[in-house]
Amino acid sequence: MIRQSAFGTALSMLVLAGGLTTTSLGHTSTKNLFANQTLLTPSPQIASVATFKTTDLEKLVFERINRYRASLGLKKLTLNAKISKQARIHSQNMARGKVPFSHQGFERRVNAIPIRYISAAENVAYNLGYSDPAAEAVSGWIKSPEHLVNIKGNYNLTGIGVATNSKGEVYLTQIFIGNR
Repeated sequence: MIRQSAFGTALSMLVLAGGLTTTSLGHTSTKNLFANQTLLTPSPQIASVATFKTTDLEKLVFERINRYRASLGLKKLTLNAKISKQARIHSQNMARGKVPFSHQGFERRVNAIPIRYISAAENVAYNLGYSDPAAEAVSGWIKSPEHLVNIKGNYNLTGIGVATNSKGEVYLTQIFIGNR
């Protein structure tokens, strides 16, 4: 969708790849893959060519997800640097075009995290033209039943990775881990 703003014409869109979950005792997994992609209608808050500090966006996603979980009476997630590293690598690879916007390699990412897990899940989002990409991604995930299952899941650890590219595209990955 093309919208006019004070900055001129800007393209604003948010795309979500369906949430992905896996359960493991060790590292043998059974996947439940929701392969659909959701395109959400943009909000009026758009930015023409914005540059974002990716670590700030990661922190915002973490805070918004925990605030949402707390509002439902769920335990807050603990941010883990090792999980965030894998999420960040995936977002960077999507932003650079090394992998498609997808959950491709999810099992490999989770297995690269040196944490024994019982269950794991991943949400990814891509957006362009929003002034607050973190808010748009979290809002989109909450509105999507497949992503919401992951957000509300029985997880205790999370990692978030955000990457941008020269086109202004913002890629966000959140990995959820249950290790209790």
